[in-house]
Order: sequence, then C-alpha cells, then structure tokens
Amino acid sequence: MGNKILLKAFCLWALTCFLLPASSNGLVRIGLKKRHLDLQTIKDARIARQEGKAGVGASSRVHDLGSSDGDIIPLKNYLDAQYLGEIGIGSPPQNFTVVFDTGSSNLWVPSSKCYFSIACYFHSKYKSSRSSTYTKNGNFCEIHYGSGSVSGFFSQDNVQVGDLVVKDQVFVEATKEGSLSFILGKFDGILGLGFQEISVGNVVPLWYNMIQQDLVDDEVFSFWLNRNPEAKEGGELVFGGVDPKHFKGKHTYVPVTQKGYWQINMGDFLIGKHSTGLCEGGCAAIVDSGTSLLAGPTPIITEINHAIGAEGLVSAECKEVVSHYGDLIWELIISGVQPSKVCTQLGLCIFNEAKSARTGIESVVEKENKEKSSAGNDLPCTACQMLVIWVQNQLREKATKETAINYLDKLCESLPSPMGQSSIDCNSISTMPNITFTIGDKPFSLTPEQYILKTGEGIAQVCISGFMALDVPPPRGPLWILGDVFMGAYHTIFDYGNLEVGFAEAA
Repeated sequence: MGNKILLKAFCLWALTCFLLPASSNGLVRIGLKKRHLDLQTIKDARIARQEGKAGVGASSRVHDLGSSDGDIIPLKNYLDAQYLGEIGIGSPPQNFTVVFDTGSSNLWVPSSKCYFSIACYFHSKYKSSRSSTYTKNGNFCEIHYGSGSVSGFFSQDNVQVGDLVVKDQVFVEATKEGSLSFILGKFDGILGLGFQEISVGNVVPLWYNMIQQDLVDDEVFSFWLNRNPEAKEGGELVFGGVDPKHFKGKHTYVPVTQKGYWQINMGDFLIGKHSTGLCEGGCAAIVDSGTSLLAGPTPIITEINHAIGAEGLVSAECKEVVSHYGDLIWELIISGVQPSKVCTQLGLCIFNEAKSARTGIESVVEKENKEKSSAGNDLPCTACQMLVIWVQNQLREKATKETAINYLDKLCESLPSPMGQSSIDCNSISTMPNITFTIGDKPFSLTPEQYILKTGEGIAQVCISGFMALDVPPPRGPLWILGDVFMGAYHTIFDYGNLEVGFAEAA
C-alpha cells in the first residue's frame, strides 16, 4: 500500500514538473533574433555616429559617464544592433522587439501619444488604454544618446519577459525619438540591463524587479550570441542562470569595478604576440551587449588597423607632428622624461596642472562647448600623445630611432576614419594577427574571423574592421567597450549577486 502511494506521488510530481513552464525552475530563456548587417546599414550607422560626435565635439566623446542623467556612450546609436528579442507590456500583452542592452538601465518603447516623430510611425506603439494593469505616472523624462535623444513620460505596467511577468514596472513611453537610428532601426525600444546608478529618473530597472519579486532563483543572467552566419538561431539570453550547452570549460570571473555600467578592469592588450603597453597598468572596460563593435583608444585602434591593413583617414596633423617632433619625442623619452610630460614640454599640449586634479569627463565637455572655436588646436596635442605611446611600444621592441620614426609615419596613415569603422581586403583575413585581451590575468584572443564583420557575398562582399576608436580622458579612461564582437566569441555571465562578470569560450 505504501509503495503504491509513493509511486502515485512520484508520478504526480513528474507530471507537474512536465506541465510547469520553463520559468518555474528559475530559468527564463529569451530567444534572440540576429539580423544580418548590410552595407547600407553600416553606412547609416557611421552617419549616425558622426552626427553624434559633431554634436558634442571631437574630443568630448563621452559626457558625464558616471551620471544617471548624463549622456551614455556615443557609440550607442543602436542602428547596427544585431541581436533583438521580444517582450510584452500590459494586460493583455502588447508585443515589442527590443535590444537587451547591458550598457543602459531604462526600458522604453514608442507611445501611442507619439505624434510628431517619424520614427514612431515605423514601429509598434504602446497603448495604455488597452491595458487593464496600466498605472499613470506622467513624469517627463529624456534619455540622451550619442546620436540623439529619446523623450517622453514615465508609465507603469506589467512587463512579460519570456514566461515571467514583472509587475508594476516603470518604463518610458517615448513621444519623441530624435535620431536616424530609431527611424531605421529594426527594433521598437531598448530594455536596459545596467545598474540603477545610470537609470534616468533613478527608475528601478526591470532586472532588479525580477529579483525583488522572486521571479528568478539566482541573481545572474547570461548571453550567448551565435556568430554562425548560417544558423537560424540568433542566440539566447537566460535570466536566472546559464545554459551549459552554450560554453566550453569554466568561466573566468572578474569583479565589477564601478557600478553603473558593467565595468571591469582589463590588463595588457596584444596584437599578435606583441604588447601595446597601454593597458599594462590596467584599463577600464565596459561589457556592453548593446554595442556591435569593439571600441578602444585611438592609438591602439590605429595600430590594429595598421596590422590588419585597414584603410583609415590619412592624418596630415599626425604626419606633421612626426616630421617636426618625432626625433625630440624619442630623445625626451629615452632621456627619462615622464611620458605624460613630453607633449607639455614640447608646447603641443597646454595643460593647467592645478586644474587637472579635478578635471573629469564632464569638464572636458564643458570646455568643448565653451571653446568650440579652438577645437582645432587640440589636434597636434592629440597626435603628440599618440606618438608618445607608439614610441614607448617601439622602445619595448628595441627598434632603432630611424625604424621607429618610419613606423610612426606609416601609423599616421592608419588613423581610424572619423565616420567609424575601417574597410579591409577580404582576401587578406587569413594573414591577419590574433588580437588578445588580458582579463583576470588570462588571455582572451579573437581571431580575424571573429573580429572582422562581413556583409554581402561574392564580388559584392565587403569586410569591415570590428574595432572602432573611442577616446575617454583620465581619470575614467582609457576605456574599452567589449561589444557583441567579443561577447560572440565568449559566453558572458552577468552576476549581479556577486558583482562580477564571467567569460568562457562560446560553444
């Protein structure tokens, strides 16, 4: 008799487990769709980036990076966002295609009250009158991006993500979308997965509410981005855990160094087997699912472009500084002058040391806005600072001065285009070097096949460097952005409970 009861109990348990949705075990799987980039999309993304940079000044590419109400990374125009997923807002749910973005923290979708923005007419719009769980908020808000802004008002409603329903989530009904990115983008809105520290309006992010409402067992979410161009499955975002089928070996974990973005510390950066030296003492890096590319300091991106044969913009200013000051820069460095002082001693950088102790990203922007007419005067200084870094690298390689100066002159020809990416010869991919990031004292390499973006087929195929220049001044910089190019090669775990990020080879 007892055995029969146990058997029935077991069968009932098994049937219950079978019938329950996948979210009941604390894991929520969101299938991601991957759209293929075409050449026109890449060109449009470049234009959007250029418009954004023109709006804030060439040297002020990041504004108030630590503020919840400041601009975020200018690269985030989303036009070339590749990985998209679906959510539902309201009861019954109204469906939207969104970018799941670890580089921002707000959720926004177009509003039915968006009358005067062209972008709203190309995308799904939220209608509060059709939801029985809608709660009015009405407070105005504006989210600034590098290439435009989104403004509207806060509302509150239930949000369905996979099989889960997050109750009473505050989000933005966008009534104005001022960017080419939002007109041409294949998504309706953005779902931010960053920290509350950068949430506009200090709104509690959706991920926080998932945890607070006990919808997930573990305070982690993970990304697997499928880089196979032939695969139908674009990738998967898992809330509450990981899928072991998506990675090989064990994850290497590194702590989050500053809450806001998922920011970590990165060590030395290698081109082939050669150190660039820039990050030997550590560089900040943001792990950002909302950025398609890899972004880093102009001197290093230029060296990468040179190593892979990418065609950039020939910089007359750079060549002029090499011609007039190359020998002096070399001599000053080998004589023991601190590299950070070289350009000041040469008179190419006017630097107020008393002010420098309190100068941050915000003051750089303020200066740029006040002194736009003098922006051209920064070019020799910028070129000199790049040359100092390159000379240091050449000294490590034990190059002669003549060899080094010739190399510097060639590097000037590989400076990244102001429009963004640099094109390369598709036939030369097999001869390009691996690019290696040092994270948690371990090497994470990208092969040319992983860091080169391809669009088109046959004779119409175009190959684009997956690296883009981004210059963030100290104390917050130098700064790297590890976008989808990196996350496609390495399965990524965002561990909110332990404030760390983990990487393992993607399967």
